[in-house]
Amino acid sequence: MGLAKTAYTLIICIASVFILIYLESILIPFVFAVIIWFLIKEFRNISNKIALVNRLFPNWLLNLVAFVIIFGLITVFSKILSSNISQLMNELPKYQANISKLIRQGNAVLGMDILNEMHLAIESYDFTSILKQLFNSLSGVLGNIFLVILYVIFLLLEEEYLPSKLRGIFPINEQFQSSRELFQEIDKSIGSYIVLKTVISLITGILSYTALVLIGVDFPIFWAILIFLLNYIPTVGSLFATVFPALTALLQFGEIGPSILVLSSIGTVQLIVGNFIEPKLMGNSLNISSLVVLLSLAFWGLVWGVVGMILCVPITVILIILFSRFEATKPIAILLSGTGKIK
Repeated sequence: MGLAKTAYTLIICIASVFILIYLESILIPFVFAVIIWFLIKEFRNISNKIALVNRLFPNWLLNLVAFVIIFGLITVFSKILSSNISQLMNELPKYQANISKLIRQGNAVLGMDILNEMHLAIESYDFTSILKQLFNSLSGVLGNIFLVILYVIFLLLEEEYLPSKLRGIFPINEQFQSSRELFQEIDKSIGSYIVLKTVISLITGILSYTALVLIGVDFPIFWAILIFLLNYIPTVGSLFATVFPALTALLQFGEIGPSILVLSSIGTVQLIVGNFIEPKLMGNSLNISSLVVLLSLAFWGLVWGVVGMILCVPITVILIILFSRFEATKPIAILLSGTGKIK
């Protein structure tokens, strides 16, 4: 019996992975819609705590305001990214000329011919195709924006009827209260994480933009938005957010000095925000093991790419909460948790 249960579990897991990959084009817009829905709910909850706003503005109007702000920012950010990617592609000849200059300087300092091999490898690499792929990925996301908007609208419409639906599904009062507490716990954990992570990423992006402007790096607003987005990816996101602008400074100026300046300034921002501001704001509320975060990052990155990396923490939080509610899966929740203690 135990062997059959293990086999069934394995089959379900494999089937789930295939479903996630096969239905990617449907599921990713829906997950993004859920995240935006959480943001709108948090905006509404925070606004309702203000007595004057609570009296004057009904919930539907607060939903509309939050909806317009969020999708307005997405539209502006998308246009900025598209425009800057096109300009960056036009700057490639200048950057590639600086690569040759840097390699000659490296050869002179090190007295080694190995950099010539690197030069050949870099010259043979098509930087234009990389930027085109990035632009196509952005276009793909924007192509689904109408679907995301529809999902968000229907989530907001369905929200009002969720308690009555739960009552219909769980007629026994004890079951109903248990299911309601489960949804409330997921709502609180994910909502808090998304809002705080957005605030933290915004702080990082603004400080990084200021540093890039002062140093004189090309397309500072582009890199600031990219840093903002990459900060949602745990662990490796901050690393890429630091390295990419530093490499751009190296290619732009053709000198190591500005690149080190960018690396140190943005690295300092990431260090302060990641080690002081973020722990202060978030604390240990998520209760996820650091090793589990890394494994989750690798798994969801493999399944859904960069989008999966961004979503890996919220998905893991939901799984821990769900697993903790059932005796059969509670050991898995304990294993995934950071402290080994679950509610």
